[in-house]
Amino acid sequence: MDVYSALIARAAILAKLGYQYSGDRDIYTALGYSTTLTYDDYLAQYTRQDIAKAIIDRPVKATWRNGFSIVETEDYRDTPLEQTFRELSTKLSLSQKFSRLDRLTGIGKYGVLLLGLSDVKRVSDWEKPVSGVGHDLLYVMSYGEGSVKISEYVTDSSNERYGQPLFYSVSVQNLSTNTFHTLRVHWSRCIHVIDDPLESEIEGTPRLEAVFNRLKDLEKVVGASAEMFWRGARPGYQGKVDPEYTLTQEMRDELQEQVDEYEHNLRRLLLLEGIELEGLNPQVVNPLRHVDIQIQMISAATGIPKRILTGSEVGELASTEDKNRWFELIESRRCGFAEWSIIRPFIDRCIEYGVLPSPKEKYCVRWPDLWTMGDKEKAEIGRIRATALKEYSSMPFAESVVPPGAFLKVIMGLRSEEIALIEEHKQNELLEEEYTPGETLRPDEEL
Repeated sequence: MDVYSALIARAAILAKLGYQYSGDRDIYTALGYSTTLTYDDYLAQYTRQDIAKAIIDRPVKATWRNGFSIVETEDYRDTPLEQTFRELSTKLSLSQKFSRLDRLTGIGKYGVLLLGLSDVKRVSDWEKPVSGVGHDLLYVMSYGEGSVKISEYVTDSSNERYGQPLFYSVSVQNLSTNTFHTLRVHWSRCIHVIDDPLESEIEGTPRLEAVFNRLKDLEKVVGASAEMFWRGARPGYQGKVDPEYTLTQEMRDELQEQVDEYEHNLRRLLLLEGIELEGLNPQVVNPLRHVDIQIQMISAATGIPKRILTGSEVGELASTEDKNRWFELIESRRCGFAEWSIIRPFIDRCIEYGVLPSPKEKYCVRWPDLWTMGDKEKAEIGRIRATALKEYSSMPFAESVVPPGAFLKVIMGLRSEEIALIEEHKQNELLEEEYTPGETLRPDEEL
């Protein structure tokens, strides 16, 4: 199936979304959902909605936080590949560029990293395939689906890149003149990145696609609750005219003028005659439960724990289960997506073009440890251990039931080297108590 046939088939499937009872009921139309979503829809949602931005940004920032390194050997001395890559990474701010590429890839169906090699001397050189080695990588630029279009595909079925992009059309902005110009770029000068692909090798799944309806529902609930509060805090009024009172048109106009001034905060007192005003009883409903349902559904689809998604981990310690789930998600993104879709393709291409030296055997990508405890967690564990130690030391016959060594290892959870360090300090303190430096000793005293 060619690309165009696949697009037609996909459009036919999308057209059936929300239909029930052989098309007699259209849920999507009734609820205001769109059946066809574009890159602009995802970008607008990401730009304007807080939760949509958090869905994409929080995993990306956690993935690339504190960067990464390339390790060829466990020797303390750097190999040529390790040293050259570290210098290149610092020069081009690669972790920051890769993080941006990760976000752009997630908003749309793909992202592209443009390689600014030193062999490009004029605009037309972007169309030429990269040849030879010994090139310098001057810069890298991250682009999303909105700025990069695949203008031509490889159509030769005997080519190993059959069906892959051959040329890209890259829209580049000139900040000095605030104008755009389009580059025709050969595929060898780009790193094509996709996330969560299905059948296609060149298009992934936008990260907001599966939860887009829930994001719209969330906007409805949150927006409606704000409007409900606004109208409830300033309720409407109804006027009852005394049956025995005659209201002329002039009096009606004057009353309308007073009401308008009152509504626009130009008057705080109404002078009425023969009319009794009664405030309407507003119906205000707590939206928290309805918002929580939408957040739960979004959390289930994205795998991001609710506390992480809503940012409440800042104000309170996230549960151990949430923290473990979050770290597992980030570890999976690092090893499954970031390394094999972005880092290794980039490094391999740089080695191929002579930007980086070839490894002697192989290299690996090393990430900082996610599970290292922060100061707050260390303090909390220290407090719990101090309480347990206090209870143990004050309990009669505790040592006869649980020996000190077993208590430190089993109950306190200390490692063998930590227990040995405690014993060492304990012995040193006993020696210091027996003899204090500076004391005057009699000739007949022995240490």
